[in-house]
Parts: sequence; structure tokens; C-alpha cells
Amino acid sequence: MSAGAPIARGSNLDFFLARAAQARAEGEATTLIHVRERCERSAAAWQALADKAKRSERLRLEEAQRKAEAGLVS
Repeated sequence: MSAGAPIARGSNLDFFLARAAQARAEGEATTLIHVRERCERSAAAWQALADKAKRSERLRLEEAQRKAEAGLVS
């Protein structure tokens, strides 16, 4: 990948959210307590990754806006 190639940032977020939803659904569908707990931990981890991705994207956009307002080029 070249330095100027666009990165599909939204796809990572979508993937993280989909995995969190899948883990929650699997946890709700199971009757085994240890499997439910594992799915809950998995869902929490995927959600944390999604939250971090959202924050990173927000900060990236804010920084790009700040640079644009200051007349800087990234």
C-alpha cells in the first residue's frame, strides 16, 4: 500500500461492531453459562475496539480540520 492510498477506516469500525453483535447474539443463544460468559467477554472486547476506532477517527478528522484552518497540509 502506498503512503497516499486511502484507508477504509469505516470498514474496521463496521467489522468490530459486527463481531460485537455476533458475540452478543451467540451469548444470548447459548444455554451454557461458561459459553455465555466467554461471549460476553468477547463482545466487550470487540466493543472496546469499536469505541477506540470511533475515537481515533474523530480525532483524525478534528486534526485534519485544525490543519486545514491553519493552512497546513498533511
